[in-house]
Amino acid sequence: MAQISESVARVIEELAKLPGIGRKSAERLAYHLLRVNKTEALGLAEAIRNVRENVRYCEICFNLAENARCQICVDPKRDRSVLCVVEQPRDLISLEQSSVFRGLYHVLLGRIAPLEGTGPEHLTIDPLVERVRSGEFTEIIMATNPTVEGDGTALHISNLLSDFPVHVTRLARGITTGSVLEYTNKEILADAISGRQGF
Repeated sequence: MAQISESVARVIEELAKLPGIGRKSAERLAYHLLRVNKTEALGLAEAIRNVRENVRYCEICFNLAENARCQICVDPKRDRSVLCVVEQPRDLISLEQSSVFRGLYHVLLGRIAPLEGTGPEHLTIDPLVERVRSGEFTEIIMATNPTVEGDGTALHISNLLSDFPVHVTRLARGITTGSVLEYTNKEILADAISGRQGF
C-alpha cells in the first residue's frame, strides 16, 4: 500500500488540529495546498506567521491589535461613556458589523465555565473592574452569549459592579438563548443592542 510522504502527513496532522477540521477535511486541504501555485501556498504560510508575530491583545480592552492599543480604543469618535462587555474578539467583530454600537468594548477572553475549569480569575474581569472604577462610564452593556455560562458570567460581573455609579444593561433577548454572537446575523444583533434592557 502506498504511503504518503512525511511532509504531507505532517501538514495533514497540523491541519486536523484546527477547530472543526476532521481528518478527511485536513487531507483535502493538504492536497489543495499541493495543487495551488507555490506563491499562493507560501502566502498562506506567511499570513499565519505574520498573525502570530504581530497580533496581540490591546492593553486596554483585550481586543486583537497590532499595536499596544486597538483601533477602537484609539478612535476619538467613539462614545467613551458606554462600555460593551463581550466574551471573545469575534463577538466584538460581530457587534461592529451591526454598525449600531459606537461605544468602547472590553473583551473577557472567555466566560466562567466551572465544568471546564475556567473561573473568574482566568478572565479579564479585574482589568474590567478597574476600568469601571475610573468613573468614565455611565453604562456597561453585558453582551455575553445568551448561554448558561454567558448569563452566569454576566451576573457575576454585574454583582461586582453593583457598588459603582453605572447603569448595567444586557442585550435584549432578540438573540435566541443557546445561540452564539459570532453566528447571529447583523439585523438581530442591531435589534438586540438597540433594545437593550436593565440587568
